[in-house]
Amino acid sequence: QRRRAMPVVAAAADKPILYDVPVSNNGARCRLIMYWKRLEDAVEIRDPGTIGGLKSEEYLALNPQGKMPLLVLPDGLALPESEVISRYLCDAHADVGPSLLPAESPERRAVCALATRVHDQYVVPIQGVMYRGPMPIEQRAEGIAAIAKQLDVIEGVMKIYADEGPFVAGAEPSTADAALFPTYIFMDHCLTRHFGWRDGVFRDRPESERWWCAMRADTCGARVYDEVKGGLEKWEDAGRFETVGVTEHVKDGSF
Repeated sequence: QRRRAMPVVAAAADKPILYDVPVSNNGARCRLIMYWKRLEDAVEIRDPGTIGGLKSEEYLALNPQGKMPLLVLPDGLALPESEVISRYLCDAHADVGPSLLPAESPERRAVCALATRVHDQYVVPIQGVMYRGPMPIEQRAEGIAAIAKQLDVIEGVMKIYADEGPFVAGAEPSTADAALFPTYIFMDHCLTRHFGWRDGVFRDRPESERWWCAMRADTCGARVYDEVKGGLEKWEDAGRFETVGVTEHVKDGSF
């Protein structure tokens, strides 16, 4: 099959390149897969700025959406979208590290797919209400309420295999845990620090809290936590939440 020509910089690499930055929750999902499967030497991580940034002609030739993460293979094949990348890494390196794709039953895989789908379809598209702007205060308030609803939905998914272990599929982590965890780092940081969730993200969500503690205790999970949290703290230092209007919005108590 013919494949469209790719920029020379993409095709010249001798191993896959993951274009990503530490604060990206979607990119962190792929990095967590890499860490669990011990692929740090098999995949190179580069900042998109090394080829001009997300909106550069070179980057857009690789991913017309202008978003990250993006995985570019040595032959020039560009794979955007974090779930696509995560599944590719698991398939391409099935003989390395944990599977992360539960094999016990189709039901268990379906539950992982469900958790991932809820996250990707209903949380990721609105997560920007926690840290972007300007936007109408009503839009921000509605978005935060919608996130709270989805936290309850995911809590229900967490209960399905809770008797077997703290992870989405039970005793062992999966691609679903990798999808959820970095976004929960965002929510734990932003909602408790800026939106008045004084009791935290896990109030009345005990299975999610148990899962969160297990992910924080996991060596690779802790590594990703530090990467994402470090990026969020840089946002704090730069005054991002004041600049985008979050600080002003929450003064009226709607959140």
